[in-house]
Amino acid sequence: MDLLRAVVLGLIQGLTEFLPISSSAHLAIFPKLFGWDDPGAAFTAVIQIGTELAVLIYFWRDIWTIATGWLRGLVSAQARQEHAWTMGWFVIIGSMPIVLLGLLLEDAIDSNFRNLWVIGTMLIVLGLVLGIAEKVGRKSRPIEELTWGHAVLFGVAQAAAVVPGVSRSGATISMGLFLGYERAAATRYAFLLAIPAVVGAGVYKLKDVPGGENTYGWGPTILATVVSFVVGIAVIHWLLEYVSKRSYAPFVAYRVALGSIVLILVGTGAITASVAVS
Repeated sequence: MDLLRAVVLGLIQGLTEFLPISSSAHLAIFPKLFGWDDPGAAFTAVIQIGTELAVLIYFWRDIWTIATGWLRGLVSAQARQEHAWTMGWFVIIGSMPIVLLGLLLEDAIDSNFRNLWVIGTMLIVLGLVLGIAEKVGRKSRPIEELTWGHAVLFGVAQAAAVVPGVSRSGATISMGLFLGYERAAATRYAFLLAIPAVVGAGVYKLKDVPGGENTYGWGPTILATVVSFVVGIAVIHWLLEYVSKRSYAPFVAYRVALGSIVLILVGTGAITASVAVS
């Protein structure tokens, strides 16, 4: 049964990680709807490594160019004039807020934040924020026009995703739209910016997989990670094609609807708000 649940949760992770609808929220909500135990913060963090591996493979050319350009810039003044050197620093600086906030709020992230009142509310609030950003953003600035100040703002937005229901990609994309970036540019940068934080969090949580607050052991966790990787590759390709032609409006509607359903179910006592493992 644990293996079947792992496949389902890996599928949910792969489907929701890159969409602006919060994978961590779905991994907290759906086990509750199925009557399963909460898989735990460690499980959630570790299986995200699968979806980030999908990012590494899908964007390997971009990542290679940025990484090698940044490394060359450490020893070459000429390389420091190239876009790759600057982008490397943008990713590093943009990753710092969520790393610092994640370490400072680790206990709350593992417990208090994993509450369906919080999650349902954040789904609605950030859904409305995304909707406003979609409506008012100029969507004309290419990623090549990214500045140091904007890189920091992207990072601050990503840091809000330590609260389940916010959505790492949703918060980062919303900031990009507010700053006038093209949908595809904001989305691609959100993917790249997430790599250090998500992989780092997953590796950090590996120690908690066997036992602790993790419902599943190594086998189901690895299986869910593999499933999330395979599904994640397909979702990345689909989303980039989608946002090049269409708006984020359907995701806004989905977030508000799901958040409202969660709050109604919790408010009526159909499900309990706490998702902590007993």
